[in-house]
Amino acid sequence: MAKLIFVIAPEDFRDEELFMTQEEVAKCGHEMWIASHKTGTCMGVHGGIAQSDLLVEDVDTNSFDGVVFVGGKGSRVFFDDPHAWMLAQAMNGQGKMVAAICIAPVILANAGLLKKKNATVFESEIATIEAKGAVYSESPVTVDGNIITASGPHQAKQFGLEICNFLAG
Repeated sequence: MAKLIFVIAPEDFRDEELFMTQEEVAKCGHEMWIASHKTGTCMGVHGGIAQSDLLVEDVDTNSFDGVVFVGGKGSRVFFDDPHAWMLAQAMNGQGKMVAAICIAPVILANAGLLKKKNATVFESEIATIEAKGAVYSESPVTVDGNIITASGPHQAKQFGLEICNFLAG
């Protein structure tokens, strides 16, 4: 059983991208925690409520098998966040799963993880990740090594399944 840390914005995270992805991951029997810029109640763009267990800067990567960055307009708070970058870089450096959905792959691109990697992202951010060296993939969910990206909320279920597939490998 794997332990995953989901990173969500304190407000305006995309509900489906958290809850539907978690639902799929839960079916595979994995444990999940949530980190954000605050602990306690975080609010989704559609009114969904999630409880953050940890601050992003307090996540011990040795305690988790992967990280999932959830999108939604609120996730922009992590685009230039050195703590989010360090979390993604540390997980990647340990060969662990690094996943992001919707606009959140920009976090990975800004952290330098998508150079020469196949990745997808919500259409508004294609140029952003390409400018950081990503090879844009039109596939709605893209897996390149230990990096999993998805283009938006409609892919949340498939994104969750790909996370399970990776962890089963």
